[in-house]
Amino acid sequence: MELMSESSGGVSVSRVISCIVPLLMFLSNGSANAAENNPPKPMNVLFIAIDDLNHWVGHLGRNPQAKTPNIDRLAKRGVTFTRAYCAAPVCNPSRASLMSGMRPGTTGVYDNGQDWVPVISVKDTLTTQFLNAGYEVFGAGKIYHASVHRDGEWTGYLEDRRIKQKRLLAHPSAKDDGVGGIAFKPLVDDARLADDVTIDHGITQLEAPHEKPFFLALGLHKPHMSWDVPKKYYDLFPLESIELPPTTDDDLSDVPAAGIAMAKPNGDHRKMLKSGRWKEAIQGYLAAIAYCDAQVGRLLDAFDRSPCASNTMIVLWGDHGWHLGEKEHWRKFALWEESTRTPFIWVVPGVTTPDSTCERTVDLTSVYPTICELAGLPIPAHVEGKSIKSLLVDSQAAWDHPAITTWHRNNHAIRTERWRYIRYADGSEELYDHDNDPYEWKNLANDSELQVTKDQLTSFLPQRNAPELPRNRNDGE
Repeated sequence: MELMSESSGGVSVSRVISCIVPLLMFLSNGSANAAENNPPKPMNVLFIAIDDLNHWVGHLGRNPQAKTPNIDRLAKRGVTFTRAYCAAPVCNPSRASLMSGMRPGTTGVYDNGQDWVPVISVKDTLTTQFLNAGYEVFGAGKIYHASVHRDGEWTGYLEDRRIKQKRLLAHPSAKDDGVGGIAFKPLVDDARLADDVTIDHGITQLEAPHEKPFFLALGLHKPHMSWDVPKKYYDLFPLESIELPPTTDDDLSDVPAAGIAMAKPNGDHRKMLKSGRWKEAIQGYLAAIAYCDAQVGRLLDAFDRSPCASNTMIVLWGDHGWHLGEKEHWRKFALWEESTRTPFIWVVPGVTTPDSTCERTVDLTSVYPTICELAGLPIPAHVEGKSIKSLLVDSQAAWDHPAITTWHRNNHAIRTERWRYIRYADGSEELYDHDNDPYEWKNLANDSELQVTKDQLTSFLPQRNAPELPRNRNDGE
């Protein structure tokens, strides 16, 4: 049907348009003004650091004995990385790297006892970027090593209270404090640890009203030694059911001297074998993990009740791995899989897909640039890590960056989805094919047929290898 002309008493097309266009412009301007007056609320950040937690978590499947239902339920909410690695296999340099965005070879922070404060400016840290963007930035527990924190990086920080653990009561069933330096014993069930206080503080912040967006960093100390946790967590792992991790005889026979020196097989491992208490030590570590998981559960329950649940990204990370006899080694302090692989989980509203798994190799230098990008903050020029936002959007996206781990000056491990290549400062090497050798029992570095593979992997070795800072503190582990 045609529109009538003005002369026939109808309304012309031009007149209809002349009436509608101003109305549409008015509505459009109104919507724009409303958007300007009510911009999208910045996303909060819940930042969960866990000390000495290796890949013994349920959803990663490395050790089916582990009981981590709460960490696993967090993983189901977003993306979990199956090949995530630390920047350094020890607390101080790992945390300094993550919080500064710079690798150990850039700062010279390679070990505990080396003071990172003079070489990492307040203006360069991750938390400072959020403070400068108008966030409230709260912290509790162990974020940096030894709980060092500085004015200008936090709105408020609750001191680490590990000292209280010295007064906790051992359970009557406890034999002693462990084997040599590997410390473990059950505590009375009503024992209250530092991590309880840290999570209490986190819950208080989640429940409090916030006029500004917040960045809440909570650092759990367990399962760091000592593995002194309430006996109820030991009871989850009856000693008769404990299984030792897979090992092979003479595992270090094809490892170069530099690698053996790091492992110190004549130290902790020899003492553990002599004691006959290997299973007890495994039980202690599993119990400490279960205690840690319970604290994560308390936090998640409070988070779900809080008003911020729909507008908060969560990142959970472990600062490095831990050996429990694999490759005749205990603790971290090495460049192999067990000491470098960590849990790594991201939940980002509107970005991540629930129950996603990413098989790409990433390391913890990715945390700084990724959080900044997700929050819409500029990534400072000094940051060396690569943002993994593309992998959060699509966990199967292409990715050609290996994970890189450094332990002391010029000792590096390069990890791709198939290979682990280690180059020590003296030029000696290790090469493992994870498709066929997941426990790194056969060093292929001298296989001439793999020279092209080695050449490709060496191209990723860091070029910056700053001199080591003096070791001027006794920080333990």
